[in-house]
Amino acid sequence: MVVTLLGTGTSSGVPLIGCQCAVCRSVDFRDKRLRTSAHVQVAGKSFIIDTGPDFRQQVLRLNLLNLDAVLFTHEHKDHTAGLDEVRAYNFRSGLDMPVYGRASVIRQLEREFEYIFAEFKYPGIPRIDTNEIANEPFEVQGVPIVPIEVMHHQLPVFGFRIGDFTYLTDLNYISDAELEKVYGTRVLVLDALRREPHLSHFALSESLALIDRIRPERTYLTHISHQMGLHREVNELLPSGVQLGYDGLQIRL
Repeated sequence: MVVTLLGTGTSSGVPLIGCQCAVCRSVDFRDKRLRTSAHVQVAGKSFIIDTGPDFRQQVLRLNLLNLDAVLFTHEHKDHTAGLDEVRAYNFRSGLDMPVYGRASVIRQLEREFEYIFAEFKYPGIPRIDTNEIANEPFEVQGVPIVPIEVMHHQLPVFGFRIGDFTYLTDLNYISDAELEKVYGTRVLVLDALRREPHLSHFALSESLALIDRIRPERTYLTHISHQMGLHREVNELLPSGVQLGYDGLQIRL
């Protein structure tokens, strides 16, 4: 399995228009973060987790020629706004794009991209095949996936476990029952917005506390705001086996 972090930032990430903080002025490419998304290659299949506003730029940068399915964590715009761009893959494959998400995500997509679901299909619009998922294991083209329900303040969000890899973004709470699904993970990608507490995201200290419970071999932090600080400086403070993710990072399992 190969996981590529396509984006590790937030809508309040970097660079911010007009911001003159050290992170926004940094020339380190690791401090230049697009909205959070990941690409998973497993068992000969190619999956994307979330299509944010930067989706097109991310897949062009990766030179991603084939895409078999999209998994959505939740319905917020910074995770769904780029869905229109899957039409390039429709043109290449001649197939509808399978999209997986909980009922609230599917309903939100139907509202935001009404033209995709209209009875009259305008030529060239994206073609997608929506698949509603619940909090129980499912398969995507033969690949087993375990959803992990977490809370993003009051909004339920799905993380995903695929084999020894677990992806958890946009959360500030996970129950003990859901955490049981994560134990044994070798590689974890985990939300860590900033150092200060936040209403709907883990602060760095909370992420580290959860990592200490899960004890994966490697953890990469994501959904990072510019308030976290410079990549190089923050990484020096992190415990062994934990590091900030960055856009374009490839993780091999």
